[in-house]
Amino acid sequence: MSERLGAGRYLAAVDRPASTVTSVHELTTADGATVRGVLSTVPDARTVVSLMHPRQDLTHHPLVPLLLRAGVAVWTQHTRSVNNDLNLVHEQALHDVAAGQLFLRDRGFASIILLGHSGGGTLFAFYLEQAALPPGDRIAETPGGRPTKLADAQMPLADGVVFLAPHPGQGKLLLNCIDPSVADESNPLSAVPELDLYDPANGFAEPPRSSSYSDDFLARYRAAQRDRVARIDAVAREHLARAAEARAAFKATGRAADRRRSLATKIITAFRTDADPRTVDLSLDPSERPYGSLFGKRPDLINYGQVGFGRLTTPEAWLSTWSGLSSNADFVRCAPGVTAPTLFVELTGDQAAFPADSRRMIDALGAADLTTTRVRGLHFGGAIAEGEPTGNELAAADIAEWLVERFDLTPVD
Repeated sequence: MSERLGAGRYLAAVDRPASTVTSVHELTTADGATVRGVLSTVPDARTVVSLMHPRQDLTHHPLVPLLLRAGVAVWTQHTRSVNNDLNLVHEQALHDVAAGQLFLRDRGFASIILLGHSGGGTLFAFYLEQAALPPGDRIAETPGGRPTKLADAQMPLADGVVFLAPHPGQGKLLLNCIDPSVADESNPLSAVPELDLYDPANGFAEPPRSSSYSDDFLARYRAAQRDRVARIDAVAREHLARAAEARAAFKATGRAADRRRSLATKIITAFRTDADPRTVDLSLDPSERPYGSLFGKRPDLINYGQVGFGRLTTPEAWLSTWSGLSSNADFVRCAPGVTAPTLFVELTGDQAAFPADSRRMIDALGAADLTTTRVRGLHFGGAIAEGEPTGNELAAADIAEWLVERFDLTPVD
């Protein structure tokens, strides 16, 4: 029986301690949205670890029971765009983070630690950067021109932060894996042959053999990726400008037709976004990663399917989240503003953050108290080889040791 394309993406978690008490909470953000979180506590826990991701539900993240066993409480929270990132605006997601931090402060925890896995890393780096600024210096508008209202928000700083396999940001991630050979944005099969990553004439080899691309091809490919993102940026900004014109016309005329034009949101479709050369050419920035992308072992097929980053977005969400040229949610840009005690955990088989990416992120961090570690595992925390400890188990041990050195923990049997 053949393995499904996305196999290995979802991992089972171990059991939580029997003494765990779990409660669900709905919070209202400073800008009026409703978000939900789950608080899991164990006896005498004075430190709480907060897990969030801008797009995913982390309620059952495999680290949760491992952290509870270390003696900390765990808060897993949604953003307003959980499991449906069609209109995910990162500046709005910062309000969601802030609501959770205020809730945890009100619960009386002595220490609050942020834990950002994958895209949660950039979300928390962005939050900490903005929270550390005087309110009037925070970002006032989204890349699409919407007021952020961050100057009016209470944004408590955390007592520490753990980055687990963070990638450089949704936009930077997509900038590296968007397929620049798309010749027609309305046709998912259109291709410019000389830019086709999966054409043997350019160096592609039949999986699972590693491909081999020339420096010249890679330079043209990377430049063309930026060009494609810039073209989509232009489309997004053009539509936002038209919507703004329609809103202005409605204010002047009060006509329903103008109101309809202002509300007729264009949905941007970005075909073929699983085409990072590093996923099929293992000689590029070598590591212990296996062949394939985050989505599976055959990116040459997955690239043409329904699954992929940034497939459907509003213009506002594209610019704020998925554009590697326009998004503010860029780990390296935000990292100098991260000054809380920091643990950076790199996974040696990561297929989203490659070694050079991790070095750039680590080098940019502003924390004086900075610990870095590398553990053997895949991006989502799986084991690289059958029978080995999982990346999550190895990471949890390092995280627990780091926490014990700084905060009051009592391990739970």
